[in-house]
Amino acid sequence: MAHPLQLGFQDAMSPIMEELLHFHDHTLMIVFLISTLVLYIITLMMTTKLTYTNTMNAQEVEMIWTILPAIVLITIALPSLRVLYLMDEINNPHLTIKAMGHQWYWTYEYTDYENLEFDSYMIPTQDLPNGHFRLLEVDHRMVMPMESPIRMLISTEYDYHYWAVPSLGVMMHAIPAQYNQVTYSNTRTGVWMPLTNLSSQPQLHTNRSSIRTLITLWSLIFINAF
Repeated sequence: MAHPLQLGFQDAMSPIMEELLHFHDHTLMIVFLISTLVLYIITLMMTTKLTYTNTMNAQEVEMIWTILPAIVLITIALPSLRVLYLMDEINNPHLTIKAMGHQWYWTYEYTDYENLEFDSYMIPTQDLPNGHFRLLEVDHRMVMPMESPIRMLISTEYDYHYWAVPSLGVMMHAIPAQYNQVTYSNTRTGVWMPLTNLSSQPQLHTNRSSIRTLITLWSLIFINAF
């Protein structure tokens, strides 16, 4: 989970998030090299006193500064397209979970099992046990198997929500009367802190953004126990 003074992303818990982190580092390296080159040229122009007045044209230089940006854009676009296609890839899911957003809570339904549905409410601060996270703990956690493709069907009853798990590289909007689908898998066990929000009424945005859920990644045997 996130911690104070954190400068980078959360640890990747899924293959998609690992690809996103690699793409971020790749793009950041290119930006750093471009910034260094531009800073060097600006410094050189400000410090040197030499000028060459006989140059009428420089086709080689013009060709370089035309082709070089195109090459840079290609080196960014190709990995970006790869990550986008990987995020849209839908494998045969081992488990389908339906998440329905409400005004103050979320409802989770395991569609592969009969009558397996529960509501997840945030635990009030006054009822929070010692050592637990304020505005993050819930009374019922959603459970997922480890290293298995999971399909989430996300919607909302009335208001506009979003459901996101940064460590898994998942972010999906919840829209009334429509189910949005996202598929992912995880690589380790643990407790993840999703981000959920209600943004239909700006004046209530801060109060209602305290809706949270917890995802505990256990083995598939636990799911089969139901």
